[in-house]
Amino acid sequence: MKRIYIFISIILGMGIISSCEEFFKQESDDVLYADQEHLDNAVDSVWSVTGILKKLQALGDRTVLLGEVRGDLVKLTESASSDLRELSDFEVSDDNRYNDPSAYYAVINNCNYFITHADTAIRSNRNEIIFMKEYAAVKAIRAWTYLQLAINYGQVPFVTEPLLSKEEAEAAEQGAKADIQTVCSYFINDLANIPERYNNEFPGLGDINSTPSVLLFFPLSLVRGDLYLWRASVTGSKEDYRQAALCYFKFISERNGMNSIYPLRVGDKVYFDPRVTGYQSYSGGIFPFSETADPAQDPEIITMIASDEKRADGNYSELRNLFCSTDDNQQKVSISPSERADEISSAQVYCMVPETGTSVFYPNQQLPDHMTGDLRLADTWTEDYERDRYTQEMTETQYIDKYAGGVNNIHIYRRTMVYLRLAEALNMAGYPRMAFKILSEGLNNTVIQYDVIPYYDSESKSDSIFLSQFDFNPVRYQLVTIDDFRGNSTGATSNHNMMGIHSRGSGWTPLNEFYQLPEADIPEIEETEDEDEEEELDDFDLFLKDTPELIARQQAFVDSLILNESALEFAFEGTRYYDIMRYALHQSNPGQAMAKVIGARLGEANRGSMAAIAAKLANQHNWFLNWKGKIGY
Repeated sequence: MKRIYIFISIILGMGIISSCEEFFKQESDDVLYADQEHLDNAVDSVWSVTGILKKLQALGDRTVLLGEVRGDLVKLTESASSDLRELSDFEVSDDNRYNDPSAYYAVINNCNYFITHADTAIRSNRNEIIFMKEYAAVKAIRAWTYLQLAINYGQVPFVTEPLLSKEEAEAAEQGAKADIQTVCSYFINDLANIPERYNNEFPGLGDINSTPSVLLFFPLSLVRGDLYLWRASVTGSKEDYRQAALCYFKFISERNGMNSIYPLRVGDKVYFDPRVTGYQSYSGGIFPFSETADPAQDPEIITMIASDEKRADGNYSELRNLFCSTDDNQQKVSISPSERADEISSAQVYCMVPETGTSVFYPNQQLPDHMTGDLRLADTWTEDYERDRYTQEMTETQYIDKYAGGVNNIHIYRRTMVYLRLAEALNMAGYPRMAFKILSEGLNNTVIQYDVIPYYDSESKSDSIFLSQFDFNPVRYQLVTIDDFRGNSTGATSNHNMMGIHSRGSGWTPLNEFYQLPEADIPEIEETEDEDEEEELDDFDLFLKDTPELIARQQAFVDSLILNESALEFAFEGTRYYDIMRYALHQSNPGQAMAKVIGARLGEANRGSMAAIAAKLANQHNWFLNWKGKIGY
């Protein structure tokens, strides 16, 4: 195969590194490209795309750590590095290993080069653009990477052409800066022109180190959904929230091919009935997820960043050694679940169903091993100890199953995340009732037509027209029933494949009296003997259409539920800080909201010890990283 040449341009042989090189690094392995002007054959295309995926590996660990260590669900141990401690304290120095803008720009510059030089004029004998899969995949990677850069730094130098010289790098460093809204707007437009068929068609690279390469790419519809969601979070645009929701649904509807299904039921945790077993325990399991792309295996993982298997290979993920006790860290972890993670989990009320009947009951709320309330924390967090075989000294150990065992790769997108972001977008677009259904019982067309649309439908029918676009065929999407939760069984009856996200860890949510959407007060109706009035009463709707005031109240309620659900479902996966950011941006005082949420990291009773950090977060500029005054607020 044709070798890939390394671009070194005019700085070849220079022994000095200019200031711009610190930022847009122009080192010898920065830009991978073929030895001709255009990427116009399969070998060039494959090597260029795999080179970009290799560059992307450098963003794996930092994507999780920047999104988790700055949030409220983890705290650091005495073994944590000073770099992690700076993240946790929002005092990040320029030489912090996780504060490295050049790692993002290395990906972006390679993407820019590929996009500029890929020959999209070459067509097959069926008049199809031969390299369109690669072109679309690289555009999605660039958009995702720029979004990560923007939400971490707030304002970033914005370059969409490849930088191939020191002079170009200097000009870019001193050039225009783009904020989150600008970045989102550019890439919403940039991705809009790519044919829809490439939303889920990826380069055919087969398996790479036993990993299905399809899992290494970013579906365009999900990236577009995130761009709309973040822009809407900044601007408050309901239309953008609508577009975000449609993008997420588009992915769901096409994930396993046209006329397929991608329902929300991977697993759930269910208590054994204590009246039968005499002891509170649970069955089932959720974490970790199988890294499969086979639709027949009901895949949860959508996109991940690959990690090298050996540390010597250069991009070995350290997450397992930060979150789990291993021989490499002498059983001493650096990151541990916080008091707040336990508080959020134990505050949930588990709803259990008996062997027969439709009544429910709520298990004892003082259970061991983090089993109080929602069971997802108990499913991923295990505390234990090991005894030295010579000294018999005991060492406490911790395992986060999301990173334990054979989990090496960094998971970026997964199915439940798409459904929760769909709920967030629908809620903020003005449809909290439909968002709540995603949390409580799941969606299909029957639910949408009878339990959602009647509450919103206006004379113009605009609400029903919009909501009817979310087509969850009830033949294919069949809601889980109460019988599926009876006893200690976690297996759904045949074809029951859709349930609410909250039921994944908190029992049978549809009958949970502690998990109910605020409703309008039904006015009292006086009895009358007038036949005409009696006929009107017979036709009286049992519900009232949701008023703007009620919708606003429901939105605030569901917004808080979604924030909690993100903690229950995605704890330790690297999304938390960004979920809190968007939640804070929804509020009337974003700084105060951000400070309040993260200020509870060590527990409500210990807010005083987080006062300094909370004070920083009250100023929105302190939400973002800054590097040498060249990037960031």
